[in-house]
Amino acid sequence: MLGNQPLIAVVDDDSRLLESLEDLLDSAGYATCMFTSAEAFLAADTAAVDLLITDIGMPGIDGLELRARVQRTDAQLPVFVITGRHEPQDEERLERVPNLFRKPFDAAHLLAALDRALTSRNRGGHHAI
Repeated sequence: MLGNQPLIAVVDDDSRLLESLEDLLDSAGYATCMFTSAEAFLAADTAAVDLLITDIGMPGIDGLELRARVQRTDAQLPVFVITGRHEPQDEERLERVPNLFRKPFDAAHLLAALDRALTSRNRGGHHAI
């Protein structure tokens, strides 16, 4: 954590969504670091990240692959996945994804879920990725 603020990383190739999430998270008292691709996130020093939010549909490494890679390194890091996909062929794959939020999502619901995940993580100690 940075001081008392949890650090949340957000990965999305949509700059408008990144800006909106940064504003939302900042207003809720979180520190943020934003990435426009999974590759940029993986190349960065993210040891201080307390929670990751990633979009699914991105060029290159998609959000589900990013989630899998991060959780192989740190299974305790909470990873939230957001998607605008609503295709029937994706439903079976997505129904098994915990912490899934579909666009458009309710900001208050997302913030409450983030708070629960961070509280649970803090009880178990911080694990760097």
